[in-house]
Amino acid sequence: MVMGVDYEPEFDSLKDLLLEIAQERSTEALLQEIVRRLADRPHVVLSRIWLVETDDRCDSCQRDARCNSDGPCLHLVASAGSSAAGTEHSSCLDGRFSRFPLGVGNIGQIVATGEPLEVSDFDGEEHWLIDPEWARREGIRGLVGQPLIYQGEVLGVVAVFLRTLPSAEGAAWLRIIADHAATSITNTRAFETIERLRKRLELERDYLREEVREAQFFGDIVGQSPALANIMAQIKLVAPTDASVLILGESGTGKELVAREIHKMSLRREHPMIKVNCASVPRELYESEFFGHVKGAFTGALRDRAGRFELADGGTLFLDEVGEIPLDLQGKLLRVLQEGEFERVGEEGTRAVDVRIIAATNHDLKQEIAAGRFRQDLYYRLNVFPLEVAPLRGRKEDIPLLALRFAEHAALRLNCPLPRVTQANILELQRYDWPGNVRELQNVIERAAITARSGVLQFDLPESESGFSGDFIPAIDPRTPGPEIVTDAEMQRRQRDNIVAALQQTGWKVYGPGGAAELLRLKPTTLASRMKKMRIKRPQ
Repeated sequence: MVMGVDYEPEFDSLKDLLLEIAQERSTEALLQEIVRRLADRPHVVLSRIWLVETDDRCDSCQRDARCNSDGPCLHLVASAGSSAAGTEHSSCLDGRFSRFPLGVGNIGQIVATGEPLEVSDFDGEEHWLIDPEWARREGIRGLVGQPLIYQGEVLGVVAVFLRTLPSAEGAAWLRIIADHAATSITNTRAFETIERLRKRLELERDYLREEVREAQFFGDIVGQSPALANIMAQIKLVAPTDASVLILGESGTGKELVAREIHKMSLRREHPMIKVNCASVPRELYESEFFGHVKGAFTGALRDRAGRFELADGGTLFLDEVGEIPLDLQGKLLRVLQEGEFERVGEEGTRAVDVRIIAATNHDLKQEIAAGRFRQDLYYRLNVFPLEVAPLRGRKEDIPLLALRFAEHAALRLNCPLPRVTQANILELQRYDWPGNVRELQNVIERAAITARSGVLQFDLPESESGFSGDFIPAIDPRTPGPEIVTDAEMQRRQRDNIVAALQQTGWKVYGPGGAAELLRLKPTTLASRMKKMRIKRPQ
């Protein structure tokens, strides 16, 4: 007995359905199970569920002429039956009945009114049908449709087409199933949202853990030089906008700190800033790194993975060393920047994304464009607001504050006593030109903090750029012929040629055993400094 109505044996299977739908956690599986069990009776031709959703293809909808709105409509999401008319009327979700404007046809009327619909014997009542010929061919004599209502909101429609006249028992059971289905649909959607957010949080957690492990410096931009004041003024100007920013500057100048300051002062600060070091991504993994992949997309893709664009949705994507992106992949990046859409590797569906792009490079991208290694259209897309970070040698007024901050940071991170930074230390640091910029300064101070005696810092700076190391030079005997005298320009040319010859002999290896520094008997930092000053670069 259900609601005072005797049920027939044909409804026995529906009792089990009520228990099963309450345990389901997947919306798609839930809907398919409902229509399958409803259609698993000989007199049922077709069982279908439509849900109210925002349409995504109004321009191709076959009901467009009868629809006055581009808002929500009914989407066919599940279908099952034993129709002899073809797959369009059984399990297929495409075709003429895949969309219904609200209020159009018998299905649309159920949602518009929020009331159930029962039609017995279509003779003379064919206005209820969009395709009367199909109903006659199938021998359909009845239709029962129930709205799926949860807390006063109509979520959609469940309907069955019958070869028999509708019965009171059948209508009562469909009402019970519709009520349970509406609650279960709401629950499965909530479960899926929670699971999606949980996976996203796990990805963000893993990413942030990686960022913390790799971080070299924690804190805000430090300094008081005019060059730094100019940078901060430009940051304050561009941060509140959504304009793309291209940060230019030598390696080690703090371009990532500038990017983080822009994000922190932007309207997207409540969302993450995700970093991609374009120079460290293997070429074959660029698409997966940027856009993600689905399980089985390639060897080693053991599970679905979100890309950096998806992680940065709503926030900022920082493309460090953007000049290192391979030319053939720059077009795909440009498409995402222009259209805000991408596909995971191995996935057909398109995903929308809303990110702000901040890029950084120590390359001259105009030269890269001229050499055919960087797309001009991508450059214009990134270079909406260029911001150049001055090298440390151009803002030596910042060295005292940076030295104090790095000394404090070293004491905390390395668990050593806080070293004392003297005026003599500052003057020594300011006499050096810092080819490695702020990163090199931090490295020198951390090394000095480890080796400090009595709290006094002693710096291991490379030799002066004059080329003299301070080693003992024997006196020349005036009775012997003197060496050939050459000009300073010729001496520098010979020194440059000598360094190039050593680099070529060692395969352009600067550091370590068998490197050019060892061959020249120079400190690696000294050799790197001279290469930078003499503009010696490895041929491409």
